[in-house]
Amino acid sequence: MRVITVGARACLVEVGGAVEAASLAAWLRTSGPDHGLAPDEVVPAATTVLLDGVDPAPVQAVLAHWAGGPAGGAGPLVRVPVTYDGPDLEAVAGHWGCSAGEVVDLHTSVELVAVFSGFAPGFTYLSGLPRTVPRLATPRARVAPGSVALADTWCGIYPTASPGGWQLIGSTDVVLWDATRDPPALLPPGARVRFEAVG
Repeated sequence: MRVITVGARACLVEVGGAVEAASLAAWLRTSGPDHGLAPDEVVPAATTVLLDGVDPAPVQAVLAHWAGGPAGGAGPLVRVPVTYDGPDLEAVAGHWGCSAGEVVDLHTSVELVAVFSGFAPGFTYLSGLPRTVPRLATPRARVAPGSVALADTWCGIYPTASPGGWQLIGSTDVVLWDATRDPPALLPPGARVRFEAVG
């Protein structure tokens, strides 16, 4: 791990990937204070963890106490109802060598974990898919809000209308971002997510 100083009171920790970043972030939130490190914010991303409100000097020494391990979902279980009507459902089935119904069965049979947020407020990268699927060769100019999508090893839900290159397998009516809610994101890092077929 490499620690990069960001100003006087923050630093970035570079790690090997998003699952490792989520695991480290969870450890820092719970065990960091035991080692004299209590950041104001811990923000995991795809290959980094941002620590805000800390003296960067002792961070490397504190990281030596981290034993690693899977991210795991420590947050609440969120159930997301999905209508599996996405325009790419059959294409995903083709990539996986199965039927569209089997794609739905697989997607609803696993518990995914929110590992980091990005792209847009409320967009969360969910880890735990047992299979991968490529991004679209040409992104769509507009993806509807509530679209349930897959790309590479990730699952996500578009919170608002935007361009996007993920494979769309369904749609949901859940509100992913509400500034009046605490926390505003329905799926903050650490949340466990189960998708349920409806309709």
